[in-house]
Amino acid sequence: MSAPTTEIPGYTAGTWVIDGTHSDVTFTVRHLGVSKVRGRFDQVETTIVTAENVTESTVTATIKTTSVDTNNEQRDEHVRSADFLDVEQFPEMSFTSTAVRVEDGDFFIDGELTLHGVTKPVTLNAELGGFGDGMAPGSKVLGVSATTEISRTDFGVGASIPGAVLGDKVKIELDIEAGLQA
Repeated sequence: MSAPTTEIPGYTAGTWVIDGTHSDVTFTVRHLGVSKVRGRFDQVETTIVTAENVTESTVTATIKTTSVDTNNEQRDEHVRSADFLDVEQFPEMSFTSTAVRVEDGDFFIDGELTLHGVTKPVTLNAELGGFGDGMAPGSKVLGVSATTEISRTDFGVGASIPGAVLGDKVKIELDIEAGLQA
């Protein structure tokens, strides 16, 4: 299904690069079945290419696994260890889109997520925040949010940690602001 860009106010075709100061890549996982632990990745590189037809757009992202931050340094070191992300062997995770779909006005970004040396298909449920003017004269910005849920054990992350201790499902949330490249 194609989506004419005229239906998206301010739509601008071009190449956009993440503004790390105004973007978040976060995750949530259940702990002991009763609470949630939240974390974030502080080092993210993302490029979004908006095509003339939105369904021909692409997204690529690389996340430094060493930048995980759960607001507890001892836990962060454990998450970086071979028990979980094994950042020495797998210093990055990546996402490459394979399709952008619009269904009943909702946006979906299909792609391949590589984490812990395993590549699996994932779909991001995306919300276009919009296109606007940036802070610098003549600059343009794009805002997009997206969510997905993955199985950590499908990617071999924390496979030896029982589900009663740490939930298998990990919710990932992205809030991205990107600037148009000249």
